[in-house]
Amino acid sequence: MSWLDELLRLRAAGLPSVMVTVSAVRGHAPREAGAKMVVSEESVSHTIGGGNLEMVAIERARQMLREGAVKPEVLSLRLNDKERSRYGRQCCGGEVSILLEPMPAPPVVAIFGMGHVGQELARILARQDIELYVSDSRPEQIESLDFLQPAQARIHPVPALLGEELIGTLPAGAHVLVMTHDHSEDFHLCDAALGREDLGSIGLIGSSAKWRRFEKNLSAMGHAPESVARINCPIGIPELGGKHPATIAVSVAAQLLQQFSVKAAAREANAGQAAVS
Repeated sequence: MSWLDELLRLRAAGLPSVMVTVSAVRGHAPREAGAKMVVSEESVSHTIGGGNLEMVAIERARQMLREGAVKPEVLSLRLNDKERSRYGRQCCGGEVSILLEPMPAPPVVAIFGMGHVGQELARILARQDIELYVSDSRPEQIESLDFLQPAQARIHPVPALLGEELIGTLPAGAHVLVMTHDHSEDFHLCDAALGREDLGSIGLIGSSAKWRRFEKNLSAMGHAPESVARINCPIGIPELGGKHPATIAVSVAAQLLQQFSVKAAAREANAGQAAVS
């Protein structure tokens, strides 16, 4: 597996990582400039040369992950017998600069229902740097997704007779949007989503009357009121009226992007506090 494959694997799983690159070499060193390694909390893929050099880089990369760092940084290490760290000496005789680049996990969005609104919403979200799942119990609705290109998002089409199974496999923090052609499907998807306490958000398309029925029936199935309240219905920005599919899609996308922006701002603030402390 290449380092790029590993980055994509971690991204799809919703796991942040740090790309570690040997950016410059002076004198002798275990690896050449350009050598790469991908570090996550649980794994290390590829190598920048092993020994003290690599262990220092892994330790700092994981510290950056714990801090939620968003800015890259450079480490310079001398590889001689006079330089000792907690991982011992490395006597190659050279000096190495290492670039550590945080790779935050992008937002994950799953749209259930690729009808008129779902397609318009997917069209908008495909232009964002996200992992985008599009699912429908009618396979023909996602047979061709050429209309989503060119896309910045990585798009995962998932024909699923039981969308609840897909909900169970989504990464933690995923945002679920329920807008199928069938209110019964919508209900079962909402029920399944409430079984995941680690989702980023749950949105349901529909009227206030539809939501009152869902709220009552979900409570009757044993979901606590505070759990049912996690579902946002109707979705979208209330001030943006209109029933045209494209208008609804813009409203829903704007609301979702607001959530992304708030979360990103909080992550940067936390990283800044960690750096100061």
